[in-house]
Amino acid sequence: MCFGPFLLRQTMASRKESAASGSSPLETPVKQIQIDGLVVLKIIKHYQEEGQGSEVVQGVLLGLVVEDSLEITNCFPFPQHTEDDVEFDEVQYQMEMMRSLRHVNIDHLHVGWYQSTHYGSFVSRALLDSQFSYQHAIEESVVLIYDPIKTAQGSLCLKAYRLTPKLMEICKEKDFTPEGLKKACIGYEIMFEEVPIVIKNSHLINVLLLDLQEKSTVADKHELLNLSSSNHLEKSLQLLMDRVDDMSQDINKYNTYCRNLSKQQQQKQQYLQRRQQENTQRQSRGEPPLPEEDISKMFKPPQAPPRMDTLLIAGQVNNYCQNIKEFTSQNLGKLFMAEGLQGHSS
Repeated sequence: MCFGPFLLRQTMASRKESAASGSSPLETPVKQIQIDGLVVLKIIKHYQEEGQGSEVVQGVLLGLVVEDSLEITNCFPFPQHTEDDVEFDEVQYQMEMMRSLRHVNIDHLHVGWYQSTHYGSFVSRALLDSQFSYQHAIEESVVLIYDPIKTAQGSLCLKAYRLTPKLMEICKEKDFTPEGLKKACIGYEIMFEEVPIVIKNSHLINVLLLDLQEKSTVADKHELLNLSSSNHLEKSLQLLMDRVDDMSQDINKYNTYCRNLSKQQQQKQQYLQRRQQENTQRQSRGEPPLPEEDISKMFKPPQAPPRMDTLLIAGQVNNYCQNIKEFTSQNLGKLFMAEGLQGHSS
C-alpha cells in the first residue's frame, strides 16, 4: 500500500484541530457510508484512465464523520509510478493535494482509501495490512472496492469494508499462530465487515439523470437481457480453482507440521522414559542420578506455519463463490425470462 504512517499522523493532527474548533470525535462505529455521486465518477474515471488491463488503481478518500455515518465528499487518485522513479515522493504528493483542497475550503480529512479489483480478487495480506494501518490510526476509515468487470455488465459494483474488532485485536498482537487464532475464535467469515453504501446526488443531477433515462434508446435498455456469459464465468472458475490449490498447499504444510510435532512429542516421551529407567538402575547400584537437562533445548518444537494467509485464502474462495452464485443466478433469470418471451411470441 502506498500510504505511509506519516500521512496518517498528519491526518490525526488535522482531526485534533477540528475537534478543538468544536466538532466532537466519533464515539460509535460507522454504520453507513454516504458517497457523493461525483466521487463515484472520479473512481470510475481513474480506472478508465490508468487501470486498463490487470492494473490496480488506488486513491485517497476525503470527507467527514456525522454521528454514525461516514460522508465521503471527495477523493483524489494516486498516480502510477515505477520503482525507478526515485524523484517521486508519495507522502509529499498526498500532503500537497490535501493542503490544496484545504485552501479552497473543500473537505480534506482523510477517511480511507479506495482500490480497484478484478473478479473480486481483493482479499489479500496487502489489503489487510493497509486497512489495519488506516483503522488503527483513523478509527472510522474504510476501504472502497470497485470492480470494473461487474460494473461493465450493467450494475455498479462498489463495496465498503472494515476490519472487525476481533481481527483488529489479532493484528495488534501479531499472534497469527494456530493457537492464537483458535483462542480468538476468528474465522474467515468474521474478518471483514461490509458497510452499507448510499450514493447521494443533488436535485439537479437527479433531474439530469431522469432526463437522460427518457432519452435513452430502446436497444440500450435491452442490453441487460443479453444471454451470452462471455468469459466471466470461465475466468471466475479458473481463479477459484487457483485459490483452492493454494489452500490445499497450505493445508498440506499444516498437516506436515502436526505430524512433525506429534513425532517430536513421542521422541520426547521416549527419552524421558529411558532417562527414568537409567536413574532407577543407577539408584539400585548406589550411584547418583544423572544430572537434569533442559528438555526444551534438546527438543525444540517445530515452527508453526502462519494461519492468517490460510484464512485470507478461505475468505477469497468464499468471495469467488458468492460472485459465481450471483452471476449464475442472473443468467438463470435471463434464461427463464427469455423462455417466457419466446413462448408468448409464439
